[in-house]
Amino acid sequence: MTRRLCIAIHDVAPATWPQCMRLLALLDEFDAPPLTLLVVPDYHHRGRVDTDTGFRSGIDARIARGDEVALHGYFHLDDAPPTRHPAQWMRRRLLTAGEGEFAALAQEQAAARLASGLELFGRLGWNARGFVAPAWLLGRGARAALRASALRYTSTHRYLETTADGRRHPAPAISASVRSAWRRWSSRRWLAAAPALTADTPLLRLALHPADALHPDILDAWRGVLRQALAGRTALTKSAALGLT
Repeated sequence: MTRRLCIAIHDVAPATWPQCMRLLALLDEFDAPPLTLLVVPDYHHRGRVDTDTGFRSGIDARIARGDEVALHGYFHLDDAPPTRHPAQWMRRRLLTAGEGEFAALAQEQAAARLASGLELFGRLGWNARGFVAPAWLLGRGARAALRASALRYTSTHRYLETTADGRRHPAPAISASVRSAWRRWSSRRWLAAAPALTADTPLLRLALHPADALHPDILDAWRGVLRQALAGRTALTKSAALGLT
């Protein structure tokens, strides 16, 4: 079986677009493989995607060249009521910096945000087949809302999943964490080792984030990952990898 690769840029929004453009320039060094752009309608309440004409033109150009847009939350902030469960608190507040928007939403709340995001994208002419929860945290209510929506796939840190039947396709994601010096140190070593450790994985995902672009050493580490991964894998959007195009 041909080994495949899905490259995604997370947290794509007007507020992060300068950093996203640096990531796109990095990918252009490798003949601009097809990408999945995870677009946030109103990232951290810092500006909706439909209010920035430059951003809209940039996304339109990426779609025209073969990239796809996926819905990536709505605000990318966890504003659900706090939890008293220590493990959930650590996951929602500490490990993911309070960005797991869909971790604890009720089904009705999650459905409303999915519908609002899709309606906004529809007005802009962006056909989103997939949804990726911020921080990959998808709670029970959000999962039920997703199953009832028109969206056709989602992904976790380990899987791509088709929403109609809940079928999971193993597809581990390689990513970096840059929020502190020790995280960047660990990430550089992880990125250096990851291609060899995942060499036998049929479907691999690379998850780049705008904050990665602020650190030249992390960009260099990603450059090494891309060089090795693209040498032996066919790059596809997530939709294409699932046969949904």
